[in-house]
Amino acid sequence: MGLLTIGAFARAARLSPKALRLYDELGLLRPAAVDGESGYRFYDPTQLERARLIAWLRRLGMPLARIRQVCDLEPKAAAEQVADYWAQVMADTAVRERLATFLVDYLSGRGSAVEDADTMIGIRYAARSESGLVRTSNEDVAYAGARLLAVADGVRGPGGSLASVAAIDALKPLEMKAVPAGDLLGALADAVTQADRAIQGIAESAPSGDAVTTLTAMLWSGSQLALVHIGDTRAYLLRDGEVFQITHDHTYVQSLVDEGRLSPEEAASHPQRSLLVRALTGMGGARPDLSLHTAVAGDRYLLCSDGLSTVVAAESLRGVLSAAGDPEQVLDELVRLAYDAGAPDNIACVVADVVTL
Repeated sequence: MGLLTIGAFARAARLSPKALRLYDELGLLRPAAVDGESGYRFYDPTQLERARLIAWLRRLGMPLARIRQVCDLEPKAAAEQVADYWAQVMADTAVRERLATFLVDYLSGRGSAVEDADTMIGIRYAARSESGLVRTSNEDVAYAGARLLAVADGVRGPGGSLASVAAIDALKPLEMKAVPAGDLLGALADAVTQADRAIQGIAESAPSGDAVTTLTAMLWSGSQLALVHIGDTRAYLLRDGEVFQITHDHTYVQSLVDEGRLSPEEAASHPQRSLLVRALTGMGGARPDLSLHTAVAGDRYLLCSDGLSTVVAAESLRGVLSAAGDPEQVLDELVRLAYDAGAPDNIACVVADVVTL
């Protein structure tokens, strides 16, 4: 195939001739030949791939100077550059989103007059789900984003696996909404209702006729976070060197402890310690605990399934959470402790550090 005119090449690359002239001027995409008298540009068909790559990178919003660098790299190195660029875009977007949420709250009278952009906080986070050493399937799901943290532990079996995924999927759209602090609890409650409806459909099509999962999740708006909890997944807070469990297990054994019929030590080894009295079952009438909390820079949060909390002692949890390291490093150590203890169950964890932006 011979050379293509700038018009034909523009149509094949789905670019405008104006864009091609700009890319020529910037050294991004030189024509294969230029007519000496008319100055008309001609392109080789083999240049189409580079032209399309430039167009795709432009659609990402990448600056032209950086596009030039990416296009001159080998594919693997170019892919790493694109990933790095997009990670920065997402981080910048999260900061702007939190600023927008703050402004919505402030201008609508729902925010504090003394809070400003210099005191805004955000989170650094990591999430992981492991099968452990015994289980052949994993019904635990962990999710972490700039505004939503969640862990769900499905009751063993295909229905439980689908239920845990459905529970967190119902919450994920909240990541994309600028929910004012005053509406956090309502938004979470509505999402849990949607999750229960989705689980109902799963249960109806499951061979066993049921689909059950626990759920513990946090939704952020500025320094406010809403917590929803049902079942025996847990949330912990590390603040000023002390660790607090900020959820209450919805289990038969915990109810015996609450009534004074069992000690916490006896409960830890009770054969029915995993028997749930509250969970998302798809049968309606779910009664999750909902609470609103104020986050402070320096806080560290842990959400986890019972695959971690039942095999790693509270003192060990405190030691790991109190140690230096980023959320990913903390997760590595927590999972290691669970495996050292035999990891008889699936393990799902989310760690988030509250930082000043």
